[in-house]
Amino acid sequence: MDKLFIEKGDKKLRMGFTTGSCAAAASKAALIMLLTKTDIHNVSIMTPKGIAYNAEIVGIEKGLDNGFVSCAVIKDGGDDPDVTTGSMIYAKVELKNEPGIVIDGGEGVGRVTKPGLDQPIGEAAINSVPRKMITDNISAVLKEYEQENKGVIVTISVPGGEELAKKTFNPKLGIVGGISILGTTGIVEPMSDDAIVQTIKTEIRVRKAEGKKILMAAPGNYGITFLSEVYGIDEKNVVMTSNFIYDSVRLALDEGFTKILFAGHIGKLVKVAGGIKNTHSRYGDHRMEILTDLSKRYMSETDFDKVKDTLPECVMTGEAVRIINETGHGDIVFDKMAENIKEYMEKWSDGNISVEVIVFSGENEELVSTENAHTWIKEI
Repeated sequence: MDKLFIEKGDKKLRMGFTTGSCAAAASKAALIMLLTKTDIHNVSIMTPKGIAYNAEIVGIEKGLDNGFVSCAVIKDGGDDPDVTTGSMIYAKVELKNEPGIVIDGGEGVGRVTKPGLDQPIGEAAINSVPRKMITDNISAVLKEYEQENKGVIVTISVPGGEELAKKTFNPKLGIVGGISILGTTGIVEPMSDDAIVQTIKTEIRVRKAEGKKILMAAPGNYGITFLSEVYGIDEKNVVMTSNFIYDSVRLALDEGFTKILFAGHIGKLVKVAGGIKNTHSRYGDHRMEILTDLSKRYMSETDFDKVKDTLPECVMTGEAVRIINETGHGDIVFDKMAENIKEYMEKWSDGNISVEVIVFSGENEELVSTENAHTWIKEI
């Protein structure tokens, strides 16, 4: 496989190819072998990103008497921490007399059980772009070998995929029995922001399709666990936004949500109180600056003088919370912080979404919540 690299900060990271690219390459190779009755060990396809993928073909199995060829491509996600890297993505190809291309999933490929996903309920979790890649490559081979009057059945399988899927979002999304065959560009960019946003988009769409009136969201596992353990909320119903708070609000708006209940640790959410749209540290920390500014606004001048030097030097927000609470002004400072979070998120929705916020500090210790947060919890 040709090696591609991308610069991330001061690191040079190797890119890889998606499960969709692997499935398309294996499908093309299998059909060529079925039509020519010869083995091939490499095949090239063009990814939607316009980058050629020269794939090595392995695991060849011929059932020419039974009218099929099966082969595989080994998934290589580059330097991305992808659970499917190293998996064998198989394509079994069979001819049929009627024109048309049928694509389905076999062992280790998940099946859709909930609405709102890329594919309808009951279909294999092979997304639209990989399906188009497979179809385009199969059609091109049929044309090249003057077999356009033939139809083709393609079955994609991933041995071990059912176990791998437990490490993905699939169980939460209602995709059972295996992994999804994914990819919009055909290329895996290590730690791709776009891939994370696409996952958030899918989760939000599923929650909407399930008829949820209030979108429950949290930046990470701490927030999801907090909602589960303190309020008994099913973790599967909470969308993890990661650092992409602004993007998540816009995606919720696109899906037609009018209410968001947002819960998380102060270490993340205090950044939103300062209007920070993405809470990743590479965009700056600013936690203590925001808390210091809030303290200056809502403490007496005498009390602020006591903390103005120590507060900015805090490393952890837990220590900052303790210092602020000891002045006796914690309630108003943190109430205003929560209000700011709410106001910024509502502003990002152009005023079309109402937001309620719960902020915790320490382990499952609620610090502050906005006025209607607990009422919404009861509704949920």
